Amino acid sequence: MSVQLAASDRTTELRALATRARELILRTANTAGAGHVGGSLSAADLLTTLYFDTLRVDPARPDDPDRDRFVLSKGHCGLGLYVLLAMRGYLDESELATFDQGGSRLQMHPDMTKLPGIDISTGSLGMGLSAGIGMALGARMRGPRPDGTHPRTFVMLGDGELQEGMAWEAAHVAPRYRLGHLTAILDHNGLQQYGWPPTDADRGDRRDPWAGVDLDAVFTGLGWRVLDVDGHDIGAIREALAEARTAEPVDRPTLIHAHTAKGHGVSFTELTIAWHTGAPDDEQLAAALAELHAEEESK
Repeated sequence: MSVQLAASDRTTELRALATRARELILRTANTAGAGHVGGSLSAADLLTTLYFDTLRVDPARPDDPDRDRFVLSKGHCGLGLYVLLAMRGYLDESELATFDQGGSRLQMHPDMTKLPGIDISTGSLGMGLSAGIGMALGARMRGPRPDGTHPRTFVMLGDGELQEGMAWEAAHVAPRYRLGHLTAILDHNGLQQYGWPPTDADRGDRRDPWAGVDLDAVFTGLGWRVLDVDGHDIGAIREALAEARTAEPVDRPTLIHAHTAKGHGVSFTELTIAWHTGAPDDEQLAAALAELHAEEESK
């Protein structure tokens, strides 16, 4: 019973941290007048759980060869990553105010040459899983940590991004290398900036790019272990990440298929393509923060 209570308390703490992350995402976008808000909010619960409950990293030793690696393949949501890095201690939260400014370390897309804690520069969609495979292979070649465990590699993908051919080349080869310490996380929020077919009038149908496709069956057929999860249920996210570490067979990469909602957490940003990019003005920010605080107080 005490173990269950401890797990429940930890999940409650993580929910509060995810609310704080959403607040900082919105405040930072408001200050900058720019940012990919929708996808950052959809990934906030996943990123929070990764950085505060899963990743073995040390902000004081960002280049530790035995650290876990994280790749934000959907690099346009760097705003959400910067917020979690700040909360985790890689930078002071005050630096978030420089987001997207000239000379800032916090550009629209993550740059590994500017900011410690970023394992690879991303922004060109479709490349992250290939980079993650390289990191996982490198970790295996280096061997285990002193405690006998192996560094793990986590890659966050977007559902729109997953249409890139390079992503499927990587998805095909990862099981062949038996990369059991590689976990891909699909932020499946059901909306993308450009749809199919593209038109000047409406940019095409931007709804779920994988409607009618059984992605779980596709990845399973390629040799992945697939875990479906509500991407806003932190307790379920924790369980999936724990299973990715321990469940058999250990020589298969894992896909955590996280079902999320674009812009989740604020009523006027949720489930609308209008907030893929853009920033709240002062009035919208005040309304959004009131919603977030009201929701947090009700829990």
